[in-house]
Amino acid sequence: MIANSASTFTLDAMVFDAYGTLFDVQSVAAIGDRMFPTQGSALAKAWRTKQLEYTWLQSLMLSATQRRQDFAAETLGLPMQPQLRHRLLDAYLDLSPFPDAAPALAALSPLRRIILSNGTRAMLEPLAASTGIALHLDAILSVDAAGIYKPSPRVYQLAVDHLKLAPARIGFVSSNGWDATGAKAFGFTAFWVNRAGAPLERHGPKPDAIISTLAELPALVGRG
Repeated sequence: MIANSASTFTLDAMVFDAYGTLFDVQSVAAIGDRMFPTQGSALAKAWRTKQLEYTWLQSLMLSATQRRQDFAAETLGLPMQPQLRHRLLDAYLDLSPFPDAAPALAALSPLRRIILSNGTRAMLEPLAASTGIALHLDAILSVDAAGIYKPSPRVYQLAVDHLKLAPARIGFVSSNGWDATGAKAFGFTAFWVNRAGAPLERHGPKPDAIISTLAELPALVGRG
């Protein structure tokens, strides 16, 4: 579904969120199921929800993954022993990319394509390399450099500074509705990958386009 009447958007670069957009965070559920049979999916979902909430809270307080994991486990009544905690934390270093991620990135060449993520470089770079996603990227940017999390404009500015382009000439792609809204409010051309068929956010501008998979993206992007 397109939220703009234009058939294509003329852009000079593409910026991608990582977790949930290029990499499937629910792949942690398989490891969780081995530790806590039948509870892996619920643990992965609760962990991801609390992960997002904590990044927002930490941004507001100007103040980490282990605390989010502990909260999720306690909510489900699961005993989180130290060795199990480390195995789950390591799972975030070994996520599976969505099947449509690499083909979409490849099809967008020769546009510059970068990641801009709330994750750390220490997590993102090995993950992109081990999955082959790095082959289709020109750079990986982390909120480490801004000292605050998305949707702070300071984070989106990292992409502008790196690419040296006007925000409107940059396409921003995220599976998180709040992230696509934040990117649009900043001035990017925003694409929301609405994999779950969620409703639009009500607290900001609509994204320029709404798609259900990354496979739809290349056809919408014209080269500048």
